[in-house]
Amino acid sequence: MKKILGASIGSDVHTAGLFNFLNLARKEGYVVINLGSAVPMDLLIKKIEEERPEIVSISYRLGEESFEKLLKEFINRIENIPDFKNLKFIFGGTVETSEIARKSNFFQKVFDGSEEEDEIVLFLRGKLKEDETINYPQSLSERINFKSPYPLIRHHIGLQTVEETIVEIEKLAESELLDIISLAPDQNCQQHFFDQDKMDHKQDGAGGAPLRTKNDFIEMYKASRRGNYPLVRCYSGTTHILEFSKLLKESINNAWAAIPIFWYSELDRRSERNLLDAIKENMEGIKWNAENKVPVEINDSHQWELRYAHDSLTVATAYLAAYVAKKIGVRWYIQQYMMNTPPKLSPKMDIAKAIAKLELVESLKDETFIPYRMVRTGLLSFPADPNSAIGQLVSSMFYASYLQPHIIHVVSYCEAMRRATSKEIIESVKMVKRANTLANQGLPDFLSDPVIKERVSYLKEEAMTIIDKIKNFSSNAKDPLIDPETLYLAVKKGILDATGLQGNSVAKGEIKVDLINGAYEIVDENGRVIREKERLENI
Repeated sequence: MKKILGASIGSDVHTAGLFNFLNLARKEGYVVINLGSAVPMDLLIKKIEEERPEIVSISYRLGEESFEKLLKEFINRIENIPDFKNLKFIFGGTVETSEIARKSNFFQKVFDGSEEEDEIVLFLRGKLKEDETINYPQSLSERINFKSPYPLIRHHIGLQTVEETIVEIEKLAESELLDIISLAPDQNCQQHFFDQDKMDHKQDGAGGAPLRTKNDFIEMYKASRRGNYPLVRCYSGTTHILEFSKLLKESINNAWAAIPIFWYSELDRRSERNLLDAIKENMEGIKWNAENKVPVEINDSHQWELRYAHDSLTVATAYLAAYVAKKIGVRWYIQQYMMNTPPKLSPKMDIAKAIAKLELVESLKDETFIPYRMVRTGLLSFPADPNSAIGQLVSSMFYASYLQPHIIHVVSYCEAMRRATSKEIIESVKMVKRANTLANQGLPDFLSDPVIKERVSYLKEEAMTIIDKIKNFSSNAKDPLIDPETLYLAVKKGILDATGLQGNSVAKGEIKVDLINGAYEIVDENGRVIREKERLENI
C-alpha cells in the first residue's frame, strides 16, 4: 500500500480540504499521515525524510505571493533529500494559489476546489496507483466497476467539419471530465455511408460531423487517446446496420451499440427501409454486437416518447426492448431513461414512469443479462433561453439521480439553440456532476410517496397488458415477442401506436392522448381515460 503524507504549510491553518482529500485516500487503501495545519518547513522536511512516503500532498490558501515564496523554499530544500525524484507531489488550494502551483511544473496534480469528489477518487485510483501509467479500463463494464459508486459521464460531439470535431474531442479528453464521448455523424453518414452516391451533399454536416471514411472514425478515436482515455461510441447507422456495427467495432472500439427494434424505417423516415425489413435487420445488428461482446442499447422506448406516446406504452416498449435483447443474447444492456419526455410531464409522474420501466427491465436481470441504467434530459423539453435550459438540465438530473444511474448522458444546455462545443459541454458536465453529487448525499424515497407508488403499479400492470396482447396476437410464432412478423403487426394493427404518428404510412396514428395530472394518458373522444384492456379488446 502506498503512503501519502499531507500538510497545510506555512501559517495556513485551513485543513478542511486536506482532511477531505486524505480521508478519500484512506478509503482507497492508502496509508495516510496527516501533519495537520500550519506545519513549519523544517518539520515537513523532517517527516518526509523519516516516513519516506511515495506521495506528498501540501495545501496552502493564504495568497499567491506568500505561497510563491514558500514553494520556492520547499522545492530548494526537497531537492536535497536522497531519491526525491521518486516522490510524487500534489497540491490543493484556492484558484489563485493553484495557479502558482501549476506554473511551477512541480506538482503531478493540482486541485483548486472546483473538482467533484469522483474526479479526486479517480485520480487516486488511476495515475497515482499506476505510477503515472494511464490504465483507464476500455470496456463499459470494467469502466463502470472502476468508477463505482460514481456514474460514468457521457456527452456527444459532432460539429460541422471533421477537423473541428477532432479538435473538440482532444479538449474533452484532456479535461478528464467525460468517461464516454459519443460521436454524432451527420444524417448523410448515418443513412448513406455505404452507398455514398445517394448522399445529398448540400446536407453535409447537417445534425453532426460529415464522416465519410473509416479513417475519419479512426482519427476521432486517436484524438481521444489522452487525458482520462474516455470510451468512445457512435450513433448507429440508420441502414446497413450490420456493416455499421462492424465499422464501429474496428475503428473506435465501440463502447456500445444503440440500435432500435422498430425505428430508422418508414416509421420515422430516417431510412427508406420498410418496417418489417427494418425490424429483421435491426435484430441482426443487435445479435452481431451481442456475439462480439459489444454492449447494446435498444432505444425504442424514448423513440415512442418523442412521438408523444402515452406512459404505459413507453413502459411496455422498455420491457419489450430489454426482453428482445436478452433473448437475442445481449449480456450488457443499456436502458436509457429520458426524463422530461414528452414535455410537461410532472417530476412526480416522470420519476414514476422511470421507476416502472426500471422495475420491469431489471426483473429480467440474471447472470447472463446485466442491465445498466443511463439517465438524460429530454431535448424536446429544453427552452431556447440558456438560463432556463440550465435550470431544466440541473433539476431533471438532480431527481433522476434517484435511479442510481451507472451512466449520465449529459445534454448541453445550449442544444435547443446550437450545437455544443467543448466549452458548453464542459460547463454542462460540471453542472450535472454537482447536481448528482448533491442528490447522492440523500434524496427522499420517492416510492414512499403513495401517489408515485400507485402510479408505478398502475403503469406496470397496463404495460404488461400490452405485452400480453402482443404475446397472444400470433398463434404461429414460438416466441411472439422476438418474432419480426408479430412485432410488425403490433404496429400495423395499432397495439403499439402514438399520436405523433398521424399520417404515417405504416402506423395507425389514431390513438388519442392527453396530459392529465402531469401524466400522459390514453383517452376517448370525450376525454375519458381508457385502460389498456378496453383499448386493445377490439384489435
